[in-house]
Amino acid sequence: MPHVPLFQPDPRLFPFRSRWFESRVGPVHYLDEGVGEPILFLHGNPTWSFLYRGIVIRLRKRFRCIALDYPGFGLSVRPTSGYEYTPGEHAGIVRDLVQHLDLKGLTVMGQEWGGPIGLRVAADELARVRALVMGNTWFWPLDSIQGKAFAYLTSMAPMQSQIVNRNLLVEKVMPLGAKFPFPEEVMHQYREAMPTPGSRMGAAELAAQLTSATRWLAQLEADVRGRLVNVPLLLTWGLHDLMYTRPFMERFRDTFRQVRVQRLDAKHYIQEDAPKEISAAIEEFLTSPPSFAGGATGA
Repeated sequence: MPHVPLFQPDPRLFPFRSRWFESRVGPVHYLDEGVGEPILFLHGNPTWSFLYRGIVIRLRKRFRCIALDYPGFGLSVRPTSGYEYTPGEHAGIVRDLVQHLDLKGLTVMGQEWGGPIGLRVAADELARVRALVMGNTWFWPLDSIQGKAFAYLTSMAPMQSQIVNRNLLVEKVMPLGAKFPFPEEVMHQYREAMPTPGSRMGAAELAAQLTSATRWLAQLEADVRGRLVNVPLLLTWGLHDLMYTRPFMERFRDTFRQVRVQRLDAKHYIQEDAPKEISAAIEEFLTSPPSFAGGATGA
């Protein structure tokens, strides 16, 4: 049977052509806008490619902008068996799409879970990668007090039930993660992407994976340090994020050898709070001569 998305995005807010990749678990939705060097945008939890709309609109005049929805998110398939919604599986689907599109000279942007997923793909497909853009994310087993506390809380049965049955991540967590209130029409797009308990299993599992993926994250950290430290990195960092705070940003700066930093007046969902600033920083990063000699830049 043909895949029928859970809803149709508002074309005024999401003015893009929907495309479909026939993945190993079913149709995966993505957008592919513009021409030029490719940039792959990877969302976190509980968002989808809609999160990057303001950035794609600004950058597609100069770059080829690709953003997908992981299985279980956005307009993509909700597998009912054989898929556990882990970050490793999501990274495998993203890697398959990168190979399918034969992307080269690629810049990978990831925020929140999109960071580990994107870095996993970058480490596995290093020959295709030109640069990285990371914002309010991480690549190691969570070890901060707030990180471990949040991971423990979201993996417990009561919280998992709230995520599945009451759409807690969209209704309560997302508004707390933005500096500026979401317009109602924007919230509607996030709600419609997860309208039923059955459609929220992917979001619930990624919340639990903050704890469950510890071994996977440990391997990722080793591979980042072993393969990616020389890849130019732009950090677009919301300064008011209560979870991914300044020490997270500094850990990236201590690891990578060529780093630029764009600090943002934003909280966790930087793409909603500061799309103009992020777009400008990416364009400058990818088009200006490198000035990374001597290590990390930015105060």
